[in-house]
Amino acid sequence: MTKVPNIVTPIPGPKSQELINQRNEYVPAGVYLVQPVTIAKSHGAVLEDVDGNTLIDFTSGIGVTSLGHCTNEIVETISDQAGKLIHSCIHVANYKPYIDLAKKLCEITPGTHKKRALMLNSGSEAVENAVKIVRQATGRPNIISFENSFHGRTYMAMTLTGKVDPYKIGLGPFVPGVYFTPFPYAYRCPWGTTDKEECGKMAIEHIKHSIFKTQVDPKTVGAIIVEGIQGEGGFIDPPKNFYPMLKELCDHYDIKLIVDEVQTGFGRTGKMFAIEHYGVVPDVITMAKAIANGLPLSAVVASEELMGDIYPGSLGGTYGGNPIACATALKVIEIMEREKIPERAEKMGKKLRKQLDEFKEKYPKIGDVRGLGPMLALEFVKDRKTKEPDSETSSAVMKECLQNGLMTLKAGLYNNAIRLHPPLIIDDDLLETGMDILEKAIKKYA
Repeated sequence: MTKVPNIVTPIPGPKSQELINQRNEYVPAGVYLVQPVTIAKSHGAVLEDVDGNTLIDFTSGIGVTSLGHCTNEIVETISDQAGKLIHSCIHVANYKPYIDLAKKLCEITPGTHKKRALMLNSGSEAVENAVKIVRQATGRPNIISFENSFHGRTYMAMTLTGKVDPYKIGLGPFVPGVYFTPFPYAYRCPWGTTDKEECGKMAIEHIKHSIFKTQVDPKTVGAIIVEGIQGEGGFIDPPKNFYPMLKELCDHYDIKLIVDEVQTGFGRTGKMFAIEHYGVVPDVITMAKAIANGLPLSAVVASEELMGDIYPGSLGGTYGGNPIACATALKVIEIMEREKIPERAEKMGKKLRKQLDEFKEKYPKIGDVRGLGPMLALEFVKDRKTKEPDSETSSAVMKECLQNGLMTLKAGLYNNAIRLHPPLIIDDDLLETGMDILEKAIKKYA
């Protein structure tokens, strides 16, 4: 790869378009495509398409390749493990990478209490199994989730997801025993306050005085599940007071707290796990995405109280904790600790936040800037006073970015937020170039 970005054809180029045409013929439309481009190869924070266009990646495959694409150490680890053991199934025979990773995850997750770890294939599977663990261990069937959340696409995970379009269209009925409560989305606080901390307090009060009075008996609630930061919902970080108050509420009613760190885990917010920003130790943590830098792997880490006596055979799966994926995850954690990636991400986040706040000052269609660390988003509105969502502008900005060599992602309940997901190892010059492209696109449309 040479100059970055380097646009040699309109995007999509002819070769990309031909492969997209084949995709449209053979792949269902439900498998949506955000960016009309076909990638041929990649390295670090750079992608190259089949037409020879080189692009800066601000997506990381939706927060997955945090250590960059085709990182040499990662590739070597995959190759080395593939020469030793590709598959055995953890139910058939024991193997060291699974056990080593379970031990490591128990060590690096919040809390000094005894824990156990279960490996699976995807974020959805992690969420499904977290619910199974809580239900079996507590005997309480009901789960509370939050509006505007995303927890996955399998049936329990989809049921727990607090957004209908596109995730639930035509797919009901859903799994019983799930109840929803508003999230403290401070920019659009459901209780009308403009004070972020007050919004967090009202979210807790609503559970106590509305959900527990009108929808479900707290004695039957096994867990409350919540994302560290709402991801697909638009990178919404809750008020600082929210998680401590939520944990206090859970403890009062003997309800377990499941924190979904699928998108926020492994340095994305400037901490190894987002919940560390709030000083709260959850009962269960789910994780996936960046855990193995692109290989299919997820995990559930839970307290000994919950995981110690789970009925044999009720958890697991044929491919869960694949040896190559586990070995890769161990290498990911080694690199993150050795290179102090969360600390690097924290510094990157401060720099990006300053730039995005400056964008907001200059461009009136930016209604809100939010997030933690480099996990940041811009929400576009037609008018700052009315806060009317502007998905047209966010789409136009994203398309303009692509034509100039920057890949971005959208998010949000109203599909009007652009989120930043650059690899955490991105060079400063590429990061700056990407931000320049983003600002020029915003300037053109906002």
